[in-house]
Amino acid sequence: MKRLYRSDSNKVLAGILGGLGEYLDVDPVVLRLGFVFLLLATAILPGVIAYLAAVLIVPRKPVTPQ
Repeated sequence: MKRLYRSDSNKVLAGILGGLGEYLDVDPVVLRLGFVFLLLATAILPGVIAYLAAVLIVPRKPVTPQ
C-alpha cells in the first residue's frame, strides 16, 4: 500500500514536496517550481498556510531497522 510521507532524503525545508514527488513518481523539482509559481500567483500567504498545514498533517517516514 502506497502512503504519503515527508521525505527525509529529498527535502529542502520539511520534505513535503519531496515526499509528494516520491508518492506521485514525479521529479520534486517540477513540484517545487510549480509551488513557487503558485506562491507568486496567490500573493504568497495561502501557499505558506497550505505548506504549514501539510507539515502538521503529513507524517514523517517511519525508520525501518536494517
